[in-house]
Amino acid sequence: MGKTRNFKSEDIPDLTGQVIIVTGGNTGLGYETIRQLAEHNPSRIYLAARSQEKSEAAIKSLTESNPSARISYLPLDLSSFASIKAAAEKFKQLETRLDILLNNAGIMMTPEGLSKEGYEIQFGTNAVGPTLLTLLLLPLIQSTAKINPQARVVNLSSASEGVAPKDIYPIKELKTTMSDRHTSQRYTISKIASIHISSTLAEKYKDVKIICVHPGMVATSLHHDSTGFFLRPFLYVAIALFATPVEKGALSQIWAAVSPDAKSGEYYSPVGIPGKGSKQSKDRKLQDQLWNYIEQELEGHY
Repeated sequence: MGKTRNFKSEDIPDLTGQVIIVTGGNTGLGYETIRQLAEHNPSRIYLAARSQEKSEAAIKSLTESNPSARISYLPLDLSSFASIKAAAEKFKQLETRLDILLNNAGIMMTPEGLSKEGYEIQFGTNAVGPTLLTLLLLPLIQSTAKINPQARVVNLSSASEGVAPKDIYPIKELKTTMSDRHTSQRYTISKIASIHISSTLAEKYKDVKIICVHPGMVATSLHHDSTGFFLRPFLYVAIALFATPVEKGALSQIWAAVSPDAKSGEYYSPVGIPGKGSKQSKDRKLQDQLWNYIEQELEGHY
């Protein structure tokens, strides 16, 4: 595949026969990831997202530019356990294998809110929801790994995990709106959680790759939902001045999804650079504290 840092779309290997899920694939990084992966002959890519209308419009656009692309819509709301379970069940009725689960979907610095099960909305959508989806689909990924040893799960974090608050997992607050915390703190908690969850899953399930990655600052529309009088204008300016175009920005997670060099349990910076996580992201005590909570919360749901 050549040097990791010079990874390009044309370095994506042939994906013939592979089945892929990309969550949040109707816009931004997810859309671009599907567009690039679809050029390398996968059997089918499932675009998993909340809005059927937006997803079908995205699929129409993707297939117009690549008529041979096989892309299907999978309804999925990561803030609802019922929706996650329904999505996993529907997928298992449609397919007998899953080579790549790319947990791309997420929300960023949104107003206060709760998921359907009562978690702070960013923690519920960015951390708890993708973990439940992964656990529900893991048996299928494990069976796929017997014919494709490169079968894997890719979770997205963010470089902002490095500025997460010191009391990183306020367990008693996780099922509240965390109204005393700024939305950016709530967001960073959810993103360092993605790293800790990935690390634990990689240890527990050694027959599949579980990889975590951050894409860098990419020019997507994710910041449009951010809240705050100063925060939103700041994000617009920062992205306009410094962000990587989405075509290039998606390569970080695409590399993590397809490269045989990507190692399970690692957290990668763009592109394919390991070991850059914060001190807290490597804290075993924090990792275990979070997993014990997640495991207890998800008991009986998978």
